[in-house]
Amino acid sequence: MERKEDKEIFETYHSAEDVLTAIYLMKKQSKRAGRTLLFIDEIQNSPKAVALLRYFYEDLPELYVIAAGSLLETLIDSHISFPVGRVEYLALRPCSFSEFLGAIGEEPLMEALLEVNLPTGIHNRTMKLFNEYVLVGGMPEAVALFAEKRDLVALQRVYDSLLNGYKDDSEKYARNLAMRNVLRHILTNGWQYAGERIKFERFANSNYKSREMSKALQTLEKAMVLELSYPTLSTDMPIQPDLRKSPKLLWLDTGLVNNEAGLQRELFGIADISQSWKGKIAEHIVGQSLLATSASVSTKRTFWLRDSRNSQAEVDFLFQYDGQIFPVEVKSGDNSKLKSLQLFMTESNGNIAIRFWNQAFSKDFITLPSGKKYTLLNVPFYYAECLKKVLYSAT
Repeated sequence: MERKEDKEIFETYHSAEDVLTAIYLMKKQSKRAGRTLLFIDEIQNSPKAVALLRYFYEDLPELYVIAAGSLLETLIDSHISFPVGRVEYLALRPCSFSEFLGAIGEEPLMEALLEVNLPTGIHNRTMKLFNEYVLVGGMPEAVALFAEKRDLVALQRVYDSLLNGYKDDSEKYARNLAMRNVLRHILTNGWQYAGERIKFERFANSNYKSREMSKALQTLEKAMVLELSYPTLSTDMPIQPDLRKSPKLLWLDTGLVNNEAGLQRELFGIADISQSWKGKIAEHIVGQSLLATSASVSTKRTFWLRDSRNSQAEVDFLFQYDGQIFPVEVKSGDNSKLKSLQLFMTESNGNIAIRFWNQAFSKDFITLPSGKKYTLLNVPFYYAECLKKVLYSAT
């Protein structure tokens, strides 16, 4: 829809059948019996194309239609209204580790990973590849270039291009100059706060007030450039985030974070990513992996918080599966370092907890001072995207 001649098709014709016929003629394609996919890119540029999605659905049910575009533009432009009940919304995530393995020619390892069936003998090799994934991230262009050249330095151009694109979008679609400046500040200075709880007032050493910073961060969250992850204070279902508490800042992609925060040198060749940058990159990539397999735009990550004067604790993530809540910590070392997790399990009705680390899979059977017993699953980082299957095997 960025091409004038393509956009004019949707502006000129009013029925789905006429539009489809015009597309076939313009693209010099013959109608054939069988399954046909119509892919409409940058659809936010044509409100009439958006409106026609309803009639593609109702009048041409045999036609498959995918519409894609800049979510930032789509959500901000109040003139565009998607047909309710006629469109299925799917979120496109960065590549997962398994997809990264497939891209670099490690298909057998990818298949074994997805089956949660990796032999212990190749754990170290898999962790080495996972650490490469942490550096590269999951942006498809970055993954493709790395697969071709195996050169981390060459990825700088890709990251710069992506970030400039985000900045250009923010300037183009900001409601006013003040909002434009706040968005640019976040996209320039906010990367180093990845995985941290933040306050809106004077965020990233700025002079911006809480109200204007909150609006800007929420705008970027709608665009899925970042997520504001709020804590819950309960250990039971349902998970109810407390919006009065400070959120944790999670960016779209860990590779972008590494590049913009200048972390490649610190992370390159490191044996345990949980020992780098106060463990925030390890936490960030686990959070990204937990989200990777969900195509729902409403999926949000949350964490557990105990914030009282005499007792403070924080569990990195909560994972919901099969009607239960499982606490997730991202931390290597012995179990004495998992005090927040122990406190959560003391209050929880559950009997399984998860710790992601750089070692092979194992189980610890723990008895709390209260006498309650639970199982701690020690899961290697590379299984983060497979956590449902890990839990299925354990429950």
